[in-house]
Amino acid sequence: MIVNQLILDKKTSKEDYSEDRKSEKPIRSIIKSISWRIIGTLDTMLIAWIVTGELKLALSIGVVELFTKMLLYFFHERLWNKISWGK
Repeated sequence: MIVNQLILDKKTSKEDYSEDRKSEKPIRSIIKSISWRIIGTLDTMLIAWIVTGELKLALSIGVVELFTKMLLYFFHERLWNKISWGK
């Protein structure tokens, strides 16, 4: 199956690919993930600033949240890869 896909990919021209995009390139997914994480972290910082009234504390919360959310997401994805439901 993988070999067939590689052969089909070589036979498919760029024009055919651009007309029928069912998936996106990995770099696009990476950029979307980064931009979404930035938006999420800014949201957390804003909420923390509103709740605490302290900008420095809000920034600290945002930085911690940035890394913990990425780590949690990684393990969330790995767990879902082990679940066969819906595949």
